[in-house]
Amino acid sequence: MRKVGVVGVGMHPFGKFPDKTLTDMTREVVEAALADAGLEWRQIEAISAGSSHFSGGMGWGLAGNEIEAAMGLTGVPVYNLSAACATGGSAFTVAHAMVAGGVHDVMLVVASEKMPKGFIARTAGAADDVQDLDYLRWACVGLANPGYWAMECRRWMADHAADDRQLAAVAVKARKQGATNPNARYRTPVTIEEVLASPMVADPLHLFEVCAVSDGAAAAIICSDEFARKLGTKPIWIAAANGATAQFGDTQIRMPEITTPAQETAPHVSEVTGAVRRAYAASGIDPKDIDLFEIQDNCVWQELAYPELWGLCEPGESAWLAAKGETSSTGRMPISPSGGFLSFGEATTAMGLFQVFELVTQLRGDAGARQVPGARVGLGQTRGLGGNGAAILLTT
Repeated sequence: MRKVGVVGVGMHPFGKFPDKTLTDMTREVVEAALADAGLEWRQIEAISAGSSHFSGGMGWGLAGNEIEAAMGLTGVPVYNLSAACATGGSAFTVAHAMVAGGVHDVMLVVASEKMPKGFIARTAGAADDVQDLDYLRWACVGLANPGYWAMECRRWMADHAADDRQLAAVAVKARKQGATNPNARYRTPVTIEEVLASPMVADPLHLFEVCAVSDGAAAAIICSDEFARKLGTKPIWIAAANGATAQFGDTQIRMPEITTPAQETAPHVSEVTGAVRRAYAASGIDPKDIDLFEIQDNCVWQELAYPELWGLCEPGESAWLAAKGETSSTGRMPISPSGGFLSFGEATTAMGLFQVFELVTQLRGDAGARQVPGARVGLGQTRGLGGNGAAILLTT
């Protein structure tokens, strides 16, 4: 297997852009990644694209073909992928495997999304498929995503004697980090009191503790070590890029959530933990040697629960670390120094590449006021509908 690195990244600010098409946003990040890498479009040998769930011209999930048509038809292979919110990470994982295996020397990985307003709805036709576990959960239990995050959060709080102010501290940290990030949607710091005064979405989660839905796009260009030497650039190396899916018995797909056995004191998010553990194994990197983490913080609960599942801290310790500021960019366990989903909102398919952009920026030492001092190793993690998970480890 060849050594593979990231030589270019591009990112569109997150927010709502009704006057800009998805293709326009995607073209901007591709052009930015090409400029960052010092490459021209015709040098790209293949495209791994995350297909939009909610927008896109051709339909059929042909996002990669759409951007190729916009940039110029060069006849290169296009690989269109879909894994819900884990799409960007999955597209990156597939591209990494192809370059590492010698199929291509240099590839573009790109994903973009324009999200509809409100809670993420089920896709058309899902109601007809009684084998769709997520649909059955939503229909039988009557909960959209924030509802089951709230139940998992309540369980976690009960197990670890955590309180509302500790939850709110995570949102405060996220908004403080996002205030220093020019690509973030929400750039105004908030206090614990303001978080707790924001409207309740699903007890105990307030509005400021749940991510919004946003429009966004991101891209990365990866290549072999030999190609990078010819290019005369120093990549950020890909130590691991792995995927996983949910296992039978995972509490995230068992219905209803409240039937979780009492002896299960931690949420069993198998696609998340599986992908991260595979990344550890593939890279040989110990979790305690990772300098920063970009995680899927759809709500504050994930930022508290996931580090414990991954061996970063002891059960119940994450709330204390967050309250003491140890998860900020200058703390001992920096989590989502970008500001995370709580500052950006979620543009489903683009999130894994948004994380790659942030990790590369940090590992280059270019993150400015949110820079993690001495960052050399970073991990990004996403999970999506259907029990899909992806984890990416990058090193200097």
